[in-house]
Amino acid sequence: MNDSIRSVRNLFVSLRLTVALLVFGMILVFAATLDQVNLGIWAVQEKYFRSFIVYTRMGDFALPVFPGGYLIGGLLLINLTAAHIYRFTLSWRKSGLFLAHLGLILLLVGELLSGLWQQDYSMRLSEGDTKNYAESFRENELVIVDATDAKFDEVVAIPEKLLARKSPIQHPKLPFRVVPKTYYPNSVLQARRADGPPAEATAGFGERILAAPQPMTYKTDERNLPTAFVELIAPDKSLGIYLVSLHLVMPQEFDYAGKHWKILLRTQRVYQPFTLTLLKFSHDRYAGTEIPKNFSSRLRLKTPDGRDDRDVLIYMNNPLRYAGLTFYQAGFENNDRTTILQVVRNPSWLLPYIACALMTLGLVFQFCIHLFGFVNQRRAKLVPAAA
Repeated sequence: MNDSIRSVRNLFVSLRLTVALLVFGMILVFAATLDQVNLGIWAVQEKYFRSFIVYTRMGDFALPVFPGGYLIGGLLLINLTAAHIYRFTLSWRKSGLFLAHLGLILLLVGELLSGLWQQDYSMRLSEGDTKNYAESFRENELVIVDATDAKFDEVVAIPEKLLARKSPIQHPKLPFRVVPKTYYPNSVLQARRADGPPAEATAGFGERILAAPQPMTYKTDERNLPTAFVELIAPDKSLGIYLVSLHLVMPQEFDYAGKHWKILLRTQRVYQPFTLTLLKFSHDRYAGTEIPKNFSSRLRLKTPDGRDDRDVLIYMNNPLRYAGLTFYQAGFENNDRTTILQVVRNPSWLLPYIACALMTLGLVFQFCIHLFGFVNQRRAKLVPAAA
């Protein structure tokens, strides 16, 4: 082994690297905790923990300032694995340490997979409502609907990220191009006065509305309301510039090529091969008080093929797990008539439990090994003295 390879090996198996990475991790957690006041929990996770480098903005530039969670966790994973391969010798006296370190490695891998795979959505249901989709907390989409057939809607969904890039979009199911003109991640709308500035939109509701950008919000109880101006360009003419926004609940409608169309900006939807119907939402309180005791939702779960058609009950600490999704009771609104379910898809959800069990088992086993060894040594010293 030459000197350069040996130096790289010594670096990755070094205990100093382990200590340095743990210190960096503590600093990262401390900085993220302080910044959570400004950014909120979701933005902090993306900026500090689910990134390789933490950047800070200096005017129009983003400067790297600190290693991110993926980089620190990845190096720590390599360090632990390399140290075990190089130093570890299989022995029952060290089996507890092996299990504890295996649990730690599995915990790091589980966090990485959760960051890559986990998806969070919400589902709002009023009593009697039936839905087969959940909605994203933070992502939005532009939808253009062919509503010509009264029994069936052909929906084309364009992610919000494509609107932000302002690149022309041509979908094979649309007889026109979608050309984003302006995009505001957060905005406010106001009615346009007759003597005010001209509207950017030339069709639909936007002819009577002005949009203005607003600073992005990262508070957990607030939401950004984006607005975009998109032009629909057919081969023979422009169909106009439409203002689309989360502020607008109703879709805007127009006719072209013998078909009836609708256009709308909405929260991103994820459709599922089953439906949930809210039968009853219960908000129980302690007798004689307004203190909440329990929240529960009784729902009807049904699949199109009829294989599943049953009632399910979701309440605190008793979620519904079905088709790779977990439905938690998250809240309520509309005077206890609407339930709010948090919908989570996380294929690696079992890994943290397995990792913690392995670490606990390893530490207990290693403690017992040392305890029995200590007892045997004490017993060996006491027997000659008694003789």
